Amino acid sequence: MERWWAWQFALVTLATTYLTPSQGKNVEFPSDTLINNVVVHPRTGRLYVGAVNSLYQLSPDLGLESRTETGPKRDNRQCTPPVTDACEEAVDTDNHNKLLLVHEAKDVLVVCGSVFRGICSLRNLSNVEQLLYFSDTKGEKSYVASAEERVSVVGVMSYFTKDTDNFTVFLVGKGYGSHDSTKLISTRILQDYGDWVVFDSIIEASAVQANPFVLRYLHDFRFAFKDDGFVYFVFSRTLGVQDTKNFTFISRMCEDDQGYFSYTELQLNCSAENKYNKAQYGQVSASDKVLFVTFTSDEDPSTSAMCRCHLDNNIAKYKCGAEFLPSPLASKAEFALTAEPSLVRKGHLTAVAVAVEMRHAVAFLGTATGEWKNNTAIHLHITLKSITRLGCDSEHITKVPVQACHLKTDCHSCVSMKDPYCGWCVLEGRCTRKQECSRSMEQNTWLWSPDQQCVQIQSFNPPNLSCKKTQQVGKERAVLEDVNQHAYFSESFPSVVESPPRITRAHTHTHTNTHSHPNIWGVFRCIACVTSEWGCQWNARDHSCSDRDDGVGGDHIRDSCPQFESPEPLLIPVGFEIPISFQGRNLDIYTVSYTHTDKEVTQEQGSKFKFTGYEVSVKDARHQQELLFIPVIYWVVLYNCSVGREDCSLCKHADATYQCVWCAASRTCVYQDLCPSPQPAQCPDPEITDIIPRFGPLNGRISVTIRGSNMGIKKEDIKKITVAGVDCDHQADRYSVSTRRVPPSDLPFEPTMSGPVHIEVEGGRKGTSRVNFTYRDPKPVAVEPAKGPAAGGTIITIKGEDLDTATKDDVTVTVGGFPCEVLSFGKRITCTTGKYRGQKVPSDPLTVTVNYGRNTTKDVPAAYQYSDNPKIIDYNPKASFLCGGRRIVVVGSGFDLIQRATMKVLPFPDEFSQNTTPVEVSVCVCVKNDTVLQFESPEVKSPYDSQSLRTVLYLDNMNEELKGFDYHPDPTFNDLAKNGRGFSKAMTAKEAQAFVGDASCHVNILQDDKLILEAPSTQPKSRSKRQRRDTTNDLLELVVKFGHGEWLVGSVYYARKDDIPLAIIIPAVIIPMLLFIAVSVYCYRRKSQQAEREYEKVKHQLENLEESVRDRCKKEFTDLMIEMEDHTSDLSEARIPFLDYKTYTDRNFFLPSKDGANDTMITREIQIPEARKAIVAQALNQFSNLLNSKPFLINFIRTLESRPDFNARSRGYFASLLTVALHGKLEYYTDIMRTLLLELMDEHVQNKNPKLMLRRSETVVERMLCNWMSICLYQFLRDTAGEPLYKLFKALKHQVEKGPVDAKMKKAKYTLNDTGLLGDDVEYSVLTLQVLVHGEGPDVTPVKVLNCDTISQVGFCFLSQVVVSRVSSASGAEYVMCLCLSEWRPGSTGQILSDLDLTSQKEGRWKRLNTLAHYNVRDNATLVLSRVLHTQSFHQHQDSHEEKNSLLEDDNTFHLVRPADEIDEVKSKRGSMKDKAMTKAITEIYLTRLLSVKGTLQQFVDDFFRSVLGSSSVVPPAVKYFFDFLDEQALRHDNVDEETLHIWKTNSLPSRFWVNILRNPHFMFDVHVTEVVDASLHVIAQTFMDACTKTEHKLSRESPSNKLLYAKEISTYKKMVDDYYKGIRQMVPVSDQDMNTHLAEVSRQHTDKLNTQVALHQLYQYASKYYDVIIQSLDEDPAAQNKQLTLRLQQIAAALENKVTDL
Repeated sequence: MERWWAWQFALVTLATTYLTPSQGKNVEFPSDTLINNVVVHPRTGRLYVGAVNSLYQLSPDLGLESRTETGPKRDNRQCTPPVTDACEEAVDTDNHNKLLLVHEAKDVLVVCGSVFRGICSLRNLSNVEQLLYFSDTKGEKSYVASAEERVSVVGVMSYFTKDTDNFTVFLVGKGYGSHDSTKLISTRILQDYGDWVVFDSIIEASAVQANPFVLRYLHDFRFAFKDDGFVYFVFSRTLGVQDTKNFTFISRMCEDDQGYFSYTELQLNCSAENKYNKAQYGQVSASDKVLFVTFTSDEDPSTSAMCRCHLDNNIAKYKCGAEFLPSPLASKAEFALTAEPSLVRKGHLTAVAVAVEMRHAVAFLGTATGEWKNNTAIHLHITLKSITRLGCDSEHITKVPVQACHLKTDCHSCVSMKDPYCGWCVLEGRCTRKQECSRSMEQNTWLWSPDQQCVQIQSFNPPNLSCKKTQQVGKERAVLEDVNQHAYFSESFPSVVESPPRITRAHTHTHTNTHSHPNIWGVFRCIACVTSEWGCQWNARDHSCSDRDDGVGGDHIRDSCPQFESPEPLLIPVGFEIPISFQGRNLDIYTVSYTHTDKEVTQEQGSKFKFTGYEVSVKDARHQQELLFIPVIYWVVLYNCSVGREDCSLCKHADATYQCVWCAASRTCVYQDLCPSPQPAQCPDPEITDIIPRFGPLNGRISVTIRGSNMGIKKEDIKKITVAGVDCDHQADRYSVSTRRVPPSDLPFEPTMSGPVHIEVEGGRKGTSRVNFTYRDPKPVAVEPAKGPAAGGTIITIKGEDLDTATKDDVTVTVGGFPCEVLSFGKRITCTTGKYRGQKVPSDPLTVTVNYGRNTTKDVPAAYQYSDNPKIIDYNPKASFLCGGRRIVVVGSGFDLIQRATMKVLPFPDEFSQNTTPVEVSVCVCVKNDTVLQFESPEVKSPYDSQSLRTVLYLDNMNEELKGFDYHPDPTFNDLAKNGRGFSKAMTAKEAQAFVGDASCHVNILQDDKLILEAPSTQPKSRSKRQRRDTTNDLLELVVKFGHGEWLVGSVYYARKDDIPLAIIIPAVIIPMLLFIAVSVYCYRRKSQQAEREYEKVKHQLENLEESVRDRCKKEFTDLMIEMEDHTSDLSEARIPFLDYKTYTDRNFFLPSKDGANDTMITREIQIPEARKAIVAQALNQFSNLLNSKPFLINFIRTLESRPDFNARSRGYFASLLTVALHGKLEYYTDIMRTLLLELMDEHVQNKNPKLMLRRSETVVERMLCNWMSICLYQFLRDTAGEPLYKLFKALKHQVEKGPVDAKMKKAKYTLNDTGLLGDDVEYSVLTLQVLVHGEGPDVTPVKVLNCDTISQVGFCFLSQVVVSRVSSASGAEYVMCLCLSEWRPGSTGQILSDLDLTSQKEGRWKRLNTLAHYNVRDNATLVLSRVLHTQSFHQHQDSHEEKNSLLEDDNTFHLVRPADEIDEVKSKRGSMKDKAMTKAITEIYLTRLLSVKGTLQQFVDDFFRSVLGSSSVVPPAVKYFFDFLDEQALRHDNVDEETLHIWKTNSLPSRFWVNILRNPHFMFDVHVTEVVDASLHVIAQTFMDACTKTEHKLSRESPSNKLLYAKEISTYKKMVDDYYKGIRQMVPVSDQDMNTHLAEVSRQHTDKLNTQVALHQLYQYASKYYDVIIQSLDEDPAAQNKQLTLRLQQIAAALENKVTDL
């Protein structure tokens, strides 16, 4: 409540003697505290400002003359003045100024405050510091004002008469406070008189006391004034405690009423509905008694209004003292004074001041933000000399001139201000006030600005005047009151120094000059003289031009001048010489001669002349309208027939006057006499150069423009036009030469039709276009986005095929019948939706219709839906400075449908605005989602008042005003000591920014007038480069930034620390430093010597270890490369043991199944009785045909996957069977896979987990994709990736087997897997054995083995190296060797070797497997291997035999390392600590072997990765095809980003196929993979998978060794994967046709090798198992019913199982 006092006096008018508008900054007075009241001395112009705890006396220029402190005072409302120490509750209390009144007669200022129950004091008007009277001991009768801040107090000076004595008094109106006097209106005396004391209430009037109404009424007095012997109070009050609505009243009583008997009051309504119900402030115009009052509204607090009430016509009729009201404080609404608002505006109008200018009342309105606005209201009859405005806000007073007329320099800018103080002084040519314009009392000499009219001179008489003459000039101009009248002013213009009009001569090709005077240009000057606009005359005697003078001989008529005219001919062709003749006139007194010409001029009859003319070249006359000037006056036209007439038709179309013909010899259009050859009767055949458009719809009815040449010279010449063989109608009304526009007629529907355009013209001449016109059928397919707001404005994109048919002018688009404005036309069509006018919102999916011409309509059904318009719920913050840039967050719903969101600032319609230019500032949205919009408030640079702006959000076609959003003037900043003001109106400390130099400051506190910053602790750098170079300047700029606004507030100085003398610094620093260094050196040398000894010892050990590891790696790598060279030297595709296609697919599809190698698909064994084989075969063929029905197969798969017992293993097996069954139609198989993949993709995207798609093989389609990749990449494996993969496998196998391998624990000394690392040092030696195969002759084969190998391991080695190489060429049969080795020695039958026998060593209950060392087999010994013929494959026998020999009768066996058991642990506990340490093997010390093996194999790993992912490798078409499919689907879904797309590609190819092949080489090659080799392959495969992921793996010491092993290479492999994916994206797409051709070739080559019948039989087992469910599903499917799929399945079931059906 305390602020309303500031607004009450926010505008004050001062009458001054003269006005000198300030052109500089407005004068301002700042107060240290809140301003409560301002009054003005009517005579001296001084200002008295009452603020909290202060009272100021200011000069008229706002200079401070005097100041006194009025608070704080020790007070408490509970205490009765005087307040003493007895009042324990008393505290320092702020003193708010409640009332200021000027008593001019006694030179006294009445000052009332809020302390001490509202007691007043008297002060000297000349010096407010002088206290004239104050007393707090008079009791309650001296309590004038209110002690409560919220209670308003008003007053007015008056007089009182008693017993013929006159007293100066003042009347006070105030609301009621809990500790105040109960008198609402009272009269206070200013002197002691009788029983009265100063400030005593001298009238007792119960009618206006508050006691009866305390609980019912709440009063708020706004202002008081005197007029014509009456005292008026304007106040508002509520009807009761419960009803809080305010009503405004105006009360009146006679000034000399000594009992308030004349008190009357009426309700005051602003608007008929009393919308603006609470008065703020008012003022009365001087003579018309018009009360101007500003109002606010309880109904709409964001707006306010000003109303005018005529006191003479309303209140004056109620005579003084007439008590016509039943109760003074119960006024009835029917007597209310009602006025309509004169002005309504946004914001709060809190003050009004009225002045009179030009017999008009001018109201100055003040706002709650300290702004003002002038308003020309009504006609008055009082003139004031000048007015100066004072604006006031909470702590500042500003003096602002009311006019700045002199700043406008022309009439239009002067009157455009509409300033009632300004007008245009016509005779002085300046903008002034009326009294400053001389002769302003004369009519139309001073034009008032609001009339918006200026003087316009219509004509002069005479219109021109010679500079040598002086003459009265009459001006004819429009009079403002009546435009049709004219006034004439005669003014004498003095002679001015100005040269007469200059006559310039014209250059001609032929000069014919007259001679009778030395001036050869006389003829030209005569004509120029008499034809000039200056009214000159020509003197023929002396050949001079002079002013018009009737006394001088001569003629000023043009016809009397000597001249040449009538040239013939007027048309002259270029390139041909034509005789030219012309006629002379007025040559009687002249002799004619010819100069400057090489042509002979002859004179014929009379004054007629003729010469042969000129032959003008084309370069001299490039254009038809280039003119040649024949003597002096007349012009002829030069023309060139070839310009603009490039073909015969255009030439013949030329006007016959030009005599242009088409010359066949030169193929140009020339003048008829320039063509030597005879003219052709007809033009050449038409030539068509272009057709627009080149594509049209099948139904035609579009316009086609044909461009070319020789296509006739008139529309009747066109005889026939055909477009692609279709006759077309010629649009004769749009005909132009060499261009035709035709509409094709309707066509029968055919897929495409293309052909040239034929045209036949007059004379049977025909032409054919070089380009073809194509009829095609545009097919719009999809619309994006699929929905938008009902208000329209959404830009939709229509996609499809051949949409760029016809032209943009032929295409129209509608959405559900509502037009959609076409924006762009091409491969895609974009248009802007219109407003939806249907009843149902959201609408049903509507059809988008594209119309091509008049006959072609294409629909996209259910393509677009109109949804609810977005709704704005709230926004924050709700204010901004004019500089803009504040972040505005709008909260609502439906924003995701919006494409363009903008915030615009527009002006309120205001009839009093001086500038009518609309403001529109647009800012694009920064952040947008479904519920939040984020803007930056626009910057407003217009001259509009900030309160006259409104902010509107435009959301596509919808706009909504942000109610309550306010723009505030930019804050002002003073120096650092005085701060500024207006900071907190539209900014917070969190949003504000401040900078010292280039460093940011933290804003701690932001108040309206204070900004507290936290400067950087260290001195930052300067923001400007120039200041950085100036090292002598330590000042840094302090810049404050609010949004887009920046203010340079001042400079900040960082003080330099005082320099300490060097004499003190050096001893204080250097001496302790030297002592510290000496101690440190001693300690360091002592420790370093000891450390050096230890370091040298460790270094020596490390060097030895490093040298040994280096030598070992180098030696092992060299050995490996030599051995691999031996292996690969004869390595070719024929020697690489590739599996045939049948075995490859069997192992990939069915080996991982639960039956493994015994699977039916691998063994091909089906138990079918011989009698039923034919029936079964026929039924299986029918079942195959049924599977080729897409509705059945899709339904079949969906039904099986819906069953809970159809687990993941069953789904994978089912997919593999389906792959074999459909192998003959792989293109159909691919289509089924695409369909199921799309469903799977939509499911994952809708569930918002798209990254999980294809991660596992849990669905049928995922396994189908795996099989599809295996089929499509088989040939790629054989041609490209197979060789490096096989080399990697062989190198890894060789590296593993060159060291000990524990046959029981499956661990090896050389491996890549830390869990398979042999953790003990095992002594071994390499033996070269001579192997003799029993029954194969005497040849022996050397084989390298280890003496620590078991007999089984040696046998496998022999089998893989000796037997396989010998029998690889055997026909048909496979040989398997039984593991029966015997050592052959000369002269003996040999010894049979086995893993376990009676000689096996025992350690407790453990038995060690026999090795070569156990049998003491020596180097170069001979071993015999026995052979048996068997039908089982070698590797299957190898596995079974290994299992049989390893797991013998006693399972407690071991090979190299014996597992610890309980007995051993007990024994170890009894031993010493040293024994315990010896018995525990520390595996980690052998991890360096992993690096050794990894380094040895690195080249083979890189070769394989490059063959698969290298940029130079060939990409199989299936990979490109499938990756493009994934790219398309990613674009179709909004929530699929690049990372998700990368995961899809990785899951579909690397993880699904390559990792599988890498971990299972036996799927591709005829090899055996042992467990030890498999463990190492697992590490490489895991590395391959890590390289294909986007996730960054953070490694630490706790990371697995397998991860750490390839940590360095992972980044390189990741880049290879990224480049591989990017390269595939940039490749030429593989079309569906090409892919189908490739798949058909694969089917043709390999289908006959597969067990298709077996696969069909196995597939039917699933159909049989879920027969009833499948039948039910087919019955419910309309597509299946149409194709009778249920019947076909029943027939197949009857044939295969003898099922009883209802057939």
